[in-house]
Amino acid sequence: MSHFAANIPEYTQVPRHVAVIMDGNGRWAKKRLMPRMVGHKRGLDVLEDMVRVCSEAGVSYLTVFAFSTENWRRPAEEVSFLMGLFLVALQKKVIEMNKNGVRLRVIGDRSRFSPEIQQSIVDAEQLTANNTGITLTIAADYGGRWDIVQAANALIAEGKTKINEADISQKLMLADAPEPDLFIRTGGETRISNFMLWQMAYAEFYFTDVLWPDFDAAEMHKAFASFQQRERRFGRTSEQLPTEQQRV
Repeated sequence: MSHFAANIPEYTQVPRHVAVIMDGNGRWAKKRLMPRMVGHKRGLDVLEDMVRVCSEAGVSYLTVFAFSTENWRRPAEEVSFLMGLFLVALQKKVIEMNKNGVRLRVIGDRSRFSPEIQQSIVDAEQLTANNTGITLTIAADYGGRWDIVQAANALIAEGKTKINEADISQKLMLADAPEPDLFIRTGGETRISNFMLWQMAYAEFYFTDVLWPDFDAAEMHKAFASFQQRERRFGRTSEQLPTEQQRV
């Protein structure tokens, strides 16, 4: 029996772990005849709001795709701005998050970030490490394929010659978190763009045309409502599901 089928997560009305691709910042700004950077700044404010909304709803983990491995291909000016925005978030906004009990983590390949950003990541993670509220994970210079490769390389480094699914799961960037129950992508695109490929094997997908800067509490609750309508079978029949999850 596969690792996934053998470990069926407990049924919950509210997803324990929500993964989000925050798409549409640039288009939101362009529609308003503003620089793309304004959209990214607005998007960061929305993320703050969504951390609060998810926390109040009972979500334990929120993981967002802030900057993919592929995003380095964007214009240098935009990449530079995004890096600066990331630094501000790590140095200033994390202080407020810490007051609210949020635990912050950053996953991805940090090697291409400036020494200042790398140190700020360490500082932010250490500051919030003992918090017991929602865990906000920011995926930065992250790719799902990269995550699987780095897990495999870690196992090889340990001398493993035969690898199973459990081995890889234990070496992924979010090994200690439950796999995402709900994946949300804003902005109208309907692909997962190399985000948490392994971990989202059984996630419920929710796509919306709403651009991320317009995504508010009402939109998040629409996603939760959609999640609650899904039958999460994990290979079972409808009749085998817990009574509260069976459709009438």
